[in-house]
Amino acid sequence: MRARLTRRVLGWLASRIVDAHLESVTDQRRRKRGSWPLGSILSWVVVGMVARCRSTSDLEALTNDVSPAARRWFGLRGRLADTTARDVLVKVDPEDLRAALYRQIRAMHRRKVLTPESLPWGVVSMDGKATSIRAWDHDYAQQQGSRGVIRTVTATLVSSAVRVCLDAHPIPASTNEMGTYVSALERLVAAYASLDLFRVVMYDAGACSQANARATRGLGLHYVMVLNEAQPTLHAEAKRLDMGPGTLVTDDQKRVRYTVWRNEELAGFLDWSHLKTIVRVRREELDARGQVSATGERYFVTSLRQDALTPAQWATLLRARWGVENNCHHTFDTAFAEDDRPWADSIGKVGGWTMRTA
Repeated sequence: MRARLTRRVLGWLASRIVDAHLESVTDQRRRKRGSWPLGSILSWVVVGMVARCRSTSDLEALTNDVSPAARRWFGLRGRLADTTARDVLVKVDPEDLRAALYRQIRAMHRRKVLTPESLPWGVVSMDGKATSIRAWDHDYAQQQGSRGVIRTVTATLVSSAVRVCLDAHPIPASTNEMGTYVSALERLVAAYASLDLFRVVMYDAGACSQANARATRGLGLHYVMVLNEAQPTLHAEAKRLDMGPGTLVTDDQKRVRYTVWRNEELAGFLDWSHLKTIVRVRREELDARGQVSATGERYFVTSLRQDALTPAQWATLLRARWGVENNCHHTFDTAFAEDDRPWADSIGKVGGWTMRTA
């Protein structure tokens, strides 16, 4: 059973990885007769990550043991030496790999698998991700004690049944999510502008600011951001609002219910000229007897009018925000065990940037 499942997974991966056109990645090597095609090497790196390889050495062992069918699917002539894979990875341009991801997403869009569900338009949720490694530099691996931390802003399409990673934008060592938000969003818009993939951008309080909200509207998009004490004046005013009775939305399958309030009294408050609605959501978990066992409440600021969505759609939208964590970061951390398998450690570099080590 396990062997059959493995063959099916490999077959599916082989049929989809062609959409990335990894052979189009610029080859920085001095090619020698008989050298491996770059596309084959990069394809096997992807397979190695899916197979939970920790390093290029593990990848070499994997390529030595795979079936003849898998060799044919991914253009494997024989064992892929770990030094060969490493020599490629230290030279490949990260921007070429991002372009490959964009090609993959565009192919999915053509197959119409990214159509919004339960919402009238596409929504992207963005959030920061950090990976600890044993090295650091002054560009993209911030030193924290005796370790380095590579940070990115992950963008996930959360409005479709298939919640895919649209981009991973590097956060420079000298700044944070707040300071990188605009450049990450501008890059995302430039990559997918012609597709109309999304019209709403969501972020937690880590990037909630008047400037970032204004920049979002300047790009022709709407924003929904978590509001907390980081914006003390606006948050205090939102909590003082008399929102009246909320609308109850129940999720019977998960024994969760939401109460949604919407209010436009703070539209244009202070310098937030683009602000339209304050949304308050209470989430309650119910036990087997139908009693409340846990509760939580959040406020959101948005440029959407309160009647842009029904209460049920507002609840769906605000739940979907967690897709970047549940469907991307959770996969990176558990399925790929990213922190336990930092390939950057095994190759000694990150995307071609030489690191200092302790």
